Amino acid sequence: MAFVTDPITINKTVLKNRITFAPTVKFDYAGEDGKATSKHIEHYKERAMGGAGLIVVEATAVTPGGRFGKNHMGLWEDSQIPGQREITEACHEYDTPVIIQLNHVGVGANPECGPAIGPSEHTNWHGTVARAMTICEIKDMERSFVDAALRAKDAGYDGIQLHGCHGYLINQFVTKNVNKRDDEYGGSVENRARFGANIIRDIRKECGDDFLISIRTVGADPDLEDCILVAEEYVKAGCDYLQVSHGMGEIAKASDFATDKYNTICALGVKFHEHFKGRVPVSCVNSLFTPDDIKYLIENDLCDTVDLARAILADPAFPKAVLEGGEYTPCFKCKACQYGPFTAHKCPAAFKRGVVQ
Repeated sequence: MAFVTDPITINKTVLKNRITFAPTVKFDYAGEDGKATSKHIEHYKERAMGGAGLIVVEATAVTPGGRFGKNHMGLWEDSQIPGQREITEACHEYDTPVIIQLNHVGVGANPECGPAIGPSEHTNWHGTVARAMTICEIKDMERSFVDAALRAKDAGYDGIQLHGCHGYLINQFVTKNVNKRDDEYGGSVENRARFGANIIRDIRKECGDDFLISIRTVGADPDLEDCILVAEEYVKAGCDYLQVSHGMGEIAKASDFATDKYNTICALGVKFHEHFKGRVPVSCVNSLFTPDDIKYLIENDLCDTVDLARAILADPAFPKAVLEGGEYTPCFKCKACQYGPFTAHKCPAAFKRGVVQ
C-alpha cells in the first residue's frame, strides 16, 4: 500500500511525496510582454515551501495569439526565459521539482490577442466564428509547442505539461464536437490525437529522454472509452504522466463513476489509473479539500498522485498539514479564485490568513 508521504519517480524526476500543485492561472500577475513577474516567483516559492511534491506552473501561452488575455504569461520568445528561470530556481531551492503547462486557447482566442483558430470552423464562447487551421498552420503550431518546451528546459524546468483539456486547442482536436476534419487530423482516435501526440513525440526527441512530459488530458469527451484510447496515443508518443480532468464533452455520462468519497472528475482519474496501472502514473483532481480526501485516494491505490488547486491556493502549507498533521486554513469552496472580480484569483481564505493579494 502506498502512502501520501511516499516518494514517486516519474521518468527520472523524483517527487518527494504524492501531492502536486495543479496549474492555476494568476490572471493579474503578468504584463503584456508575457514575462513572469516577482508575484509569480513568490507565489510558486510559497507553494514549494509548503511541501508540495511537484509544482505545475500555470497555463502558459506558446504564441501571443494563444493567450487568454493580454496579461497572460507566455513562452513564445527567448526574452521570457529569465523570469521563468527565477521560478524554477525558487522551487528547486526547496527540493521541489517543477514543470510548466503549455497552452493555446484555439477556437476561444481572445480577439485582443489573435484570431480564433482551431481544427474546424466553430462558433466560440465569445460569439466569434473560429476558422479551420490549414495543415501548414497545424504543423507550425506543433512547432510552437516544441519551441516553448525547449525554452522551458533552458529555464530549468524538470519537464512540461501539455494542456489537453478544459476546451483548449489540444482538447479541440480530440473532441468530435469541434473537430470535423476529414484529413490526417480528424475522424479516428489516432487522427484526433495526432496533434497532441506529434507535439509529445517531438518534445521527447528534442528535449531528451530524461525530460518529464505530462499531459492534462480529457477523461470524458465524449466518453471515457474514447478518451482512454486518446491517452494511449499520447503514451505511445512518449508521455510519462497523465493528469486527468474534463473537456468539452458529455461529462454527465461519467457521473455513475462518482462515489461519496470523490466526484465525477476525480472518478475519471481513478478509471484511468485502473487502465494504465503499472505503465504510466495517473493523477486525480477536483474538489479534494481535506487530508482524509487525499489519503483515501492514495492509500486505496485509486491513483498515483493527487493534484490540488483550491486547497493549496487557500493555504500554501496545506501539503504539510496532510503529510505531518497540524492546522491549516481550509478552502471556503466559494470559487472566487476561479470566478472572482476580474478573474483575478482572489482567495478569501488567504485574506483570513492575513495575505494581501
